[in-house]
Amino acid sequence: MAENNSPYKAVATKCRRSRTKFTEEQLKILIDAFNKKPYPGYAAKQRLALEVNTEESRIQIWFQNRRARHRFLKRPEKNLDLRQDRVYPEENIQGMRDRRCRTSYTSSQLQTLMNAFMENPYPGIDSREQLAEDIGVPESRVQIWFQNRRSRLHIQKQREPEEASAQRQNQGQDL
Repeated sequence: MAENNSPYKAVATKCRRSRTKFTEEQLKILIDAFNKKPYPGYAAKQRLALEVNTEESRIQIWFQNRRARHRFLKRPEKNLDLRQDRVYPEENIQGMRDRRCRTSYTSSQLQTLMNAFMENPYPGIDSREQLAEDIGVPESRVQIWFQNRRSRLHIQKQREPEEASAQRQNQGQDL
């Protein structure tokens, strides 16, 4: 059996990033920020990352996890007015300007990402970090690219049977 020496294959012993452990002081800062604004913009997350001395991507994940935990603890009653969900407060609209800029990839970066995706659609942290270094983007962007690509592949696979049955129906009508 031929050995694959690809730098994008995950090492079996270390596939996940080690858990980020925040100190009580860091947690106090993050909780205070969450209580003020559970959906901080990119600039706010960068500022918090500097303040608690960690990466912005770790702050982003902490807020995602905190919002999920917060939603779980405060599940709404079934008889609540659903129209409340559709109201967009002015602060949320203003927060959209605070978003991270869309990442644009060159054709060579995309080719490298696609080759790695064909080898392994679920790369570990080591593989993502190596890819990020190779193409010159942050690891968090590589992680998001893989998530989006897997989602797109899943949607394409769902559409294929629908398109095939539609073609069979069209062929039956032509006869």
